[in-house]
Amino acid sequence: MNLGDGGGDLPSSSALSQWTVNASRRYQHLLDKSTPLVIHRWIGFAFIAFVFALRVYLVQGYYIVTYGLGIYILQLFILFLSPQVDPEIHDGPTLPTRGSDEFRPFVRRLPEFKFWYSITKAFCVAFVLTFFSAFDVPVFWPILLFYWVILFFSTMKRQIMHMIKYKYVPFSFGKQRYTGKKASADDTDTTAA
Repeated sequence: MNLGDGGGDLPSSSALSQWTVNASRRYQHLLDKSTPLVIHRWIGFAFIAFVFALRVYLVQGYYIVTYGLGIYILQLFILFLSPQVDPEIHDGPTLPTRGSDEFRPFVRRLPEFKFWYSITKAFCVAFVLTFFSAFDVPVFWPILLFYWVILFFSTMKRQIMHMIKYKYVPFSFGKQRYTGKKASADDTDTTAA
């Protein structure tokens, strides 16, 4: 068969490929439009998390899926709280430790948008997994919950000690913001003349 004769599976393959590219572009466009809408994105995530929790509660199962989701969320949260360059292992420029040091903004290892996107995808995947009985392994869930709480507190203690040791705060609320010089009345009069 000749590829140039238009026969065979080529047109449907091309159409499927084109549809996939178009769907991918639309999806990326929606993600790009949602980037500045932080509150709306997190409200949407809260709804997805509520639906997942409601599903697990109503079915009374899938505790292994929920435990795995909790471990993944903890890992993402630690990345979200960590600086992009770990001062413990990096010899280059570090976070300022004295008032006379140059101001360097805190740059996260996992930016807020990627944190939101990853956690939302994780909840969606976990929700889909609750429809397959192979993932409904019978376990005594209080043991999993207890183990996760111990893991959470020990990991957060280590992270907080790291923050204290290297003097960084991964959150921007409460921090002083620098807006630059404000134009004085004399400056506006000279530019108008």
